[in-house]
Amino acid sequence: MSDTPTRVPLQSPLGRVRGLGSAKQGSHHWWIQRVSSMALLPLMLWFILSVATMGGKEYAEVVAWIAHPLNATLLLLSIGLAFQHAASGMQVVIEDYTRSEMVRMAVILAVKAACALFGVLAAVAVLKIAI
Repeated sequence: MSDTPTRVPLQSPLGRVRGLGSAKQGSHHWWIQRVSSMALLPLMLWFILSVATMGGKEYAEVVAWIAHPLNATLLLLSIGLAFQHAASGMQVVIEDYTRSEMVRMAVILAVKAACALFGVLAAVAVLKIAI
């Protein structure tokens, strides 16, 4: 037997896990992912059905469809939620599988910047047609 004293944790196992993880935001990310996925479900069904029914239509008809206020609003909601959902989901994966703190922060910032950039580009494209 070793002469080295064993370390006894001062907290119970339940006490160690109650803090929501090391960043204290684990449940926040979990809820954001669930809420955004529930909001995206009807929006994506609407988008898929809309695109499927536009097969064979002329360019001017598709532009007129995008320019309709309801369609433009739903497209903008879909774009915003989809990029937010993607960024949040990728952040959780990066946090779980990246060891180096510097690399983790750099990759998370790059992902968030890319999602913001592409989200803004998509929103501008819809607004340019709708306005």
